[in-house]
Amino acid sequence: MEEIKLDVQLRAELGKSGSKKVRRSDGIPAIVYGGKQKPVTVSVDRRSFERVTRGHRGESIIFHITVLDQEKKLQDFPAVIKETQHNPVSSAIAHIDFARISLTEKIEVKVPIAVQGEPVGVKKDGGSVDHQLWELKIVCLPTQIPQHIDVDVSHLEINQAVFVRDLKLPEGVVAHHDPDAVVVTVVPPMKEVEATAAEEQTAKEPEVTKEKKKEEPAAEGQAAAKAKETKG
Repeated sequence: MEEIKLDVQLRAELGKSGSKKVRRSDGIPAIVYGGKQKPVTVSVDRRSFERVTRGHRGESIIFHITVLDQEKKLQDFPAVIKETQHNPVSSAIAHIDFARISLTEKIEVKVPIAVQGEPVGVKKDGGSVDHQLWELKIVCLPTQIPQHIDVDVSHLEINQAVFVRDLKLPEGVVAHHDPDAVVVTVVPPMKEVEATAAEEQTAKEPEVTKEKKKEEPAAEGQAAAKAKETKG
């Protein structure tokens, strides 16, 4: 995988006030940690960072970070993004966590899953695709990180699914995920689902039997019968 160069500035002012100052100057406060070195607080140029991420949207990126103090180069190393925090109102990136890595040591990352093809169950039977797993956790060398994992769903019929164990991964890449997790499945048409649900509900309802009540002789009828017996 290509390393993307990214220059960052060492940040002296820490805390909320320091982060606000960075954002006011159109920067993104960030921290770099991991490896055998101490964490370093830095400032990332927002425009440069967003330009890079737009060009690699949805991909795992290895950054070759160069830490500068003004014009002076302090250190450089490969790193990946571990977390980005966003402003809840504007959705702009508010903070970045970078993690140092070694290009010769395996790491765990998440990569997107890309669905390929149109299932038989959709074309012929009117079903729909239910994409349940959008990212896959994998373990591999940083240089072996795939841009995405392709999954062919063209063979799927109604109620069939592709599981994590079915995925074909590139050489050197191992899934670090539940093998029985469903990646994508084809579900029946909505009308068919509703009809089945209605049938199941009907089957669960207890059968109501109506018994005819036995007619009881009226009190007047009983009295008349007794009167006849007396006369006789």
